[in-house]
Amino acid sequence: MASSTKRSVGRTTPRRSGSAPATPASGAAATKPARSAKSGTQKPRAADRSGRGGALVQSGPSRDAPQWTETLLDGTRVFIRPIRKEDATLERTFIRRLSPESRRLRFLGQMSEPSDLLLKALTEIDYRRDVAFIALVHRDGEKQEIGVARYGTNEDGTVCECAVTVADEWRKRGLGVALMRHLIDVARSRGVRSMFSIDEADNGGMRDLAKFLGFRRARDPDDATQVIHTLTLQ
Repeated sequence: MASSTKRSVGRTTPRRSGSAPATPASGAAATKPARSAKSGTQKPRAADRSGRGGALVQSGPSRDAPQWTETLLDGTRVFIRPIRKEDATLERTFIRRLSPESRRLRFLGQMSEPSDLLLKALTEIDYRRDVAFIALVHRDGEKQEIGVARYGTNEDGTVCECAVTVADEWRKRGLGVALMRHLIDVARSRGVRSMFSIDEADNGGMRDLAKFLGFRRARDPDDATQVIHTLTLQ
């Protein structure tokens, strides 16, 4: 993660577990990118190939990786698929287009420009243990990223930290809900037992999103400005 953020991608010592799918009211909440969860003592389990996450076992998305076309509340059709390293330019543009407030909520701190190192961490996913889905539309003759959801697991693959971000102009259309429901389905199919998300306490979109999806909300014992949302999956 860029040095301007409070926490970094690949962090290995989060404190709790939970997640945050999408909400009906907010449509999508901007939060920080996921980091890996608390270290465990076992290697992560291989994905169940009979489940939705089975095709994501390889280090990169395979040809038969899951993908979906979703119809949003306003009738817009959106394509959702695993993010790839070739999407770095899309991801950079997506982050640039976020409002300053959305970037603050996503990265738990201010940032003006995503670094190459951050973009690599966000797009070069090891799908044997982590997952990231990107939402795409075609607008003005070009492909645009309008949302992303991701999680990173702990060592034994039973706990993951998650995040979801939707472009400011695409909120309140159900995109965050769609992204996170797919993410949760994959996590469950892989045997993940719980998900968590660490968010700014003033992030109203994430508060509504988490409540709608049944997450528990608690104050972050290490930072009074943040809260921890948790969801039990198994």
